Amino acid sequence: MRTLYCARLALASALLIPYAPRVCAQSVDEEDLALTYGDKSTISIATGSKQQISRAPSVASVITAEDIKAMGATDLDEVLETVPGIHVGHAAGSYSSLYIIRGIYSQNTPQTLVLQNGIPITTLLLGTKGGIWGGYPVEHIARIEVIRGPGSALYGADAYAGVINIITKSAADTPGTQFGARDGSFNTWDTWIQHGGKLGSIDVATYLRVGHTDGFNGTITKDAAQPAVSLAPGPVNAGRDALDANLDFAYDKWRLRGGYKLRDDVGTYAGVASALDPVGKGKSERITADMSWTDPRFAQNWGLGFVASFLHYTQQVSTPLVLFPPGTVFSGTFTNGMIGAPETWERQVRLSTFATYTGFADHNLRFGFGHDDLNMYKTAEHRNFTYAPSGLPIAQPDVIDFSDSAPFLRPNRRKVDYFYTQDEWHYAKDWTLTAGVRHDRFSDAGNTTNPRLALVWDAAYNFTAKLLYGTAFRAPSFAEEYSITNPVAAGNPDVRPETIHTTETAFAWQVRRDMQVNLNLFRYAMKDIIRAVPNATPNTGSTIQNTGNQHGQGFELETIWDADRNLRLSGNYAHQRSIDEATTQDAGYAPHTHVYLRADWRYANGWLLSTQGNWVADRKRAAGDNRPNVSDYKTMDITLHRQTKGDQWHFMAAVHNLFNADVREPSLAPGSIPNDLPMPGRWYSLQADYQF
Repeated sequence: MRTLYCARLALASALLIPYAPRVCAQSVDEEDLALTYGDKSTISIATGSKQQISRAPSVASVITAEDIKAMGATDLDEVLETVPGIHVGHAAGSYSSLYIIRGIYSQNTPQTLVLQNGIPITTLLLGTKGGIWGGYPVEHIARIEVIRGPGSALYGADAYAGVINIITKSAADTPGTQFGARDGSFNTWDTWIQHGGKLGSIDVATYLRVGHTDGFNGTITKDAAQPAVSLAPGPVNAGRDALDANLDFAYDKWRLRGGYKLRDDVGTYAGVASALDPVGKGKSERITADMSWTDPRFAQNWGLGFVASFLHYTQQVSTPLVLFPPGTVFSGTFTNGMIGAPETWERQVRLSTFATYTGFADHNLRFGFGHDDLNMYKTAEHRNFTYAPSGLPIAQPDVIDFSDSAPFLRPNRRKVDYFYTQDEWHYAKDWTLTAGVRHDRFSDAGNTTNPRLALVWDAAYNFTAKLLYGTAFRAPSFAEEYSITNPVAAGNPDVRPETIHTTETAFAWQVRRDMQVNLNLFRYAMKDIIRAVPNATPNTGSTIQNTGNQHGQGFELETIWDADRNLRLSGNYAHQRSIDEATTQDAGYAPHTHVYLRADWRYANGWLLSTQGNWVADRKRAAGDNRPNVSDYKTMDITLHRQTKGDQWHFMAAVHNLFNADVREPSLAPGSIPNDLPMPGRWYSLQADYQF
């Protein structure tokens, strides 16, 4: 009988791990596993309160600090690529990362909401986390919680394709002091120090990191510049300097956090106009602060809390950007190249409060109110060109300050008021119905109401089924509403939020104590997609409009198997297909198939070997883009860890893209970079950190 059981276990594992050892684990040391991978069984992002992830009313994933360390990741992007249903792409300019969830892909992918400690880090110009992103270090991350699917019923704007919440480390997560340093390919280095402890009765956590990279030397073989003056083939303009600092104070029910994120001398990579620019550099500076107070037992049956947050974000030009190289001819010859320097400054203040009530039997009610004041209070632009009525640039002899007369965008302000309500109703044994709705009122983009329903059934002690429905919206960015001198796509103050309706079915099966299998199926319909539409008069560019619909469907299969106390095998398989209803063709560029496999082997005391494989396949072009499909790729990463006795010293050596695969991310239509965006080949990193 036991032999038959082991055979079934091996068969189930073969869905994702065809070469897994056919062994049946006798026992798993759960304490050791928790130390290696952390607590991945609970999540807070799904409802605003901590609960078991298997019973959360959403399709969710958790990545802990311990898991990040085990996989050998050095940046947030590497971590998110391991999540089922998420692929990390890149834009041509500055190679800013695009978090593509379930095939929902656009030029900047603002459809994914990124939070830090539950607060949006969205910037206003593009509606993303910032055009000059420059990466996010992982040493100060306590855990990452991810929702795939709509989240606007709780989180409002841009929680459209999914929500990613980065939770930074508190004093409890960083006891003592840690020094660390890392060196790697492309003259990349990072050093950091973090500390957690007490200052009297106050819990204090601090973090400081300084880093630099020259960036990889990928080659662009052809670009958007005129052939006679193009710098292609040539290397991408990569590289950046980085500074990150965080402070965290906690006392009783109060918490105060502050952060600083500087990215300086950030290269243009493939160029902001998809033409190589070897000299242009950008800079972004992000200052954050938030204060919160929470009392889950404020009164009988009542809990209360509030959060006040502040974000100051600037996006500037360190060295003027050369949009097109010297010798470019439009209306006149650009002897020194076509030069531009657009810059923005913004302040965001967000206030929110919530209450929970458990006075009704079998109900857990949550109410919330909030106000956002989102102010792009300053813009500036220097350039050496103006525009003809046709939209063609006219060369000027010098770089001129157009900040007051004709900037790309003028200062604008958006205010948002919202309220939401949610009820978790345990209406029968093993059954929970979560229902919620949120209403947002924008000062500039109208009103929107978004409901959610989630039915969770504990069908057996080891099997949970979910049926989920929700709507979400993405608010137009300031560039989409208010762009003035953009000849490619003029802004439209009347553009409305785009919307999505999503239905999901999810199953979580604890096959046995040491094996978990999850299966999620989804279908969505997007409406009023915000796009640039060609103007009626030929050769006069485009205007942003609500136009076009898209629908998609797919599934995600995930398994984790602790084959024995020293070997964990895990992986996921995601498949999706998205159709643009205007053309009835594939929406394009997102992978239809994405497979991730991982094996972690603790083969001796203090030693851990982690091997990861990533396969990205079947990326079609959008309608009108007649290039061959984007090439598939397979990569393998290997990481070796050594933890000394007493856990004070930790050493790590990693080789990424071991077999030097040709990895490329798509350049969008019209194919200004025909051969797509090259990504790093084989590269290594070495790390040492000391804890005391």
